[in-house]
Amino acid sequence: MQTAPFGSWKSPITADLILSGAVGLGGVTLDGEDIYWSEGRPSEGGRNVLVRQTPDGVVTDVTPSPFNVRTRVHEYGGGSYLIAEGTIYFVNFADQRLYKHTPSEDPQPLTPENALRYADAILDQTRNRLICVCEDHSNPDSEPENTLATVDINTGEVQVMVSGSDFYSSPRLSPDGTQLAWIEWDHPKMPWDGTRLKRATIQEDGTLGEAQEIAGGDEESICAPAFSPHGVLYFVSDRSNWWNLYRYVNDTVKPILPLNAEFGYPHWVFGIKPYIFESETSLLCTYSQNGQSYLARLNPERQSLQPFDLPFTSIGSVQLKDNFIYFIASSFTESTQLIRMDKETGERVTLKKSSPLELDPGYLSVAEQIEFPTEEGKTAYAWFYPPQNKDYTAPEGELPPVLVRSHGGPTASASASLRLRYQYWTSRGFAILDVNYGGSTGYGREYRQRLQKNWGIVDVNDCANAAKYLAQQGRVDGERLAIAGGSAGGYTTLAALTFKDVFKAGASYYGVSDLESLAQETHKFESRYLDGLIGEYPEEKEIYEQRSPVHHTEKLSCPVIFFQGLEDKVVPPNQAEMMVNALKEKGIPVAYVPFEGEQHGFRRSENIKRALEGEFYFYSQVFGYQPADEIEPVEIMNLESA
Repeated sequence: MQTAPFGSWKSPITADLILSGAVGLGGVTLDGEDIYWSEGRPSEGGRNVLVRQTPDGVVTDVTPSPFNVRTRVHEYGGGSYLIAEGTIYFVNFADQRLYKHTPSEDPQPLTPENALRYADAILDQTRNRLICVCEDHSNPDSEPENTLATVDINTGEVQVMVSGSDFYSSPRLSPDGTQLAWIEWDHPKMPWDGTRLKRATIQEDGTLGEAQEIAGGDEESICAPAFSPHGVLYFVSDRSNWWNLYRYVNDTVKPILPLNAEFGYPHWVFGIKPYIFESETSLLCTYSQNGQSYLARLNPERQSLQPFDLPFTSIGSVQLKDNFIYFIASSFTESTQLIRMDKETGERVTLKKSSPLELDPGYLSVAEQIEFPTEEGKTAYAWFYPPQNKDYTAPEGELPPVLVRSHGGPTASASASLRLRYQYWTSRGFAILDVNYGGSTGYGREYRQRLQKNWGIVDVNDCANAAKYLAQQGRVDGERLAIAGGSAGGYTTLAALTFKDVFKAGASYYGVSDLESLAQETHKFESRYLDGLIGEYPEEKEIYEQRSPVHHTEKLSCPVIFFQGLEDKVVPPNQAEMMVNALKEKGIPVAYVPFEGEQHGFRRSENIKRALEGEFYFYSQVFGYQPADEIEPVEIMNLESA
């Protein structure tokens, strides 16, 4: 074992290695004897491809190039395809049209070329149509119109089925095809704040009868509706503070299993289904507790929950076929993988891994959940990854630098899974602190609501207090604290660097610097998000200015690097550019790395590599360590003043 300063350790976990053959796995679907899933491929410019495995074990790509299975409804997408009896219906990213694809022919456009987008489709087989969420962008002078619509699977004719609310999701059909349930909500609520569950009878002509409101409201978040095999309507609600399962029986909403755990999720993307029916009296479900997730069998009659004994900390996309359960899972030491498990014996087979890497555990840092004190006597949470490299130790008395990660959303959470990008840092001698600040999901509605009217305060305090807590514990170097985040996490990063004297450097990935510009320019789904997080705009414009880092650059005195996609519609590039210019003029070390063709989040392998290595290089210049790898330098303006 060699002795070398933190940050200068040589690691086999390189950016090229992380990206080599790496894919994002999702959307598991079963059709007959075939298994389908989607792969997001950085090596193909971020293209999303449908993949099929047949009973003989043969795996093939289904989606030919250049088709990219991805919808832009709500900009975040999800629910971009469905498969029925060998026929695939999918949304192509380039034109947002629905396509019909059968094994005997290439994909054929089903819907006309226009300004409509589609997501979360289900098949109404009796009436030869799809029922889906539709988003109409035909009027550039107003917000898009969201509806539930039908699409004839033969002619592609689109007809509006339900309209009048600002947003819709999760259309679900009863087994006999006579009932339709869905979720809807209106500005300024976000779906994790307040939604309504509706149900209506489908008339003989295919239209809907009068809709009945089953549950929900302004102070209750409903998600994941589904009909049981006998037609009982189930759903998830946070009316008890926790996203728990309920069902609607005899005109009454009844809880299934009250538990301090989350069976639901924040509705950022379509198509997430946290439970499926094994039978009328048995569900297979995923839930999260204390930051990590579980797979379990739930009996609603006995109110019993039996978790499967699994070595995973993140589980989702569960499907069932005969005696086998299919799901996607990962842990802090195992990459994301598609698994088939015998539901009786528990025997598991890995069908696909997101990365072909087989890493020596001596280079892997296993996260530890910490609870730390924060403002007003409250407690917050974080995952702490200490430095780990079996080949190195640090000089006696040296403490590691720490990179605090502020997750996006901000209504999201830090992932309890193997993050190879984190291991890139920890195997080089950095500690990582992934903070689930107040407002994060996974800890109940009250914890989630801590951020209401307090974005830029609670999240910033929690990130700063997490870093100070570890420094006070003597586990990290209090003089080498950095913070980084993307999107909303980029805002938390910039606000922490501006309004707190805790961090010595930071990195913003497509982060928000001007809340007022965000309120004026962002897309419909998030256009009123800030009403709850900050206050109504423009009535409370002063608060927006008070919390916007771009208006307070005089308080910022440490180096920052910015990474930005130039086609980002969620956080436009001018958000980064305004901040870069302000720091440049002030003489503070600053770097700006823009990426052509990237949107909100980077999907191309060369850009992911450049950002990862660029941030590490930036801190080496700020903290004064020598990277063991040869990294392409990043231009840092005003570096001489560091």
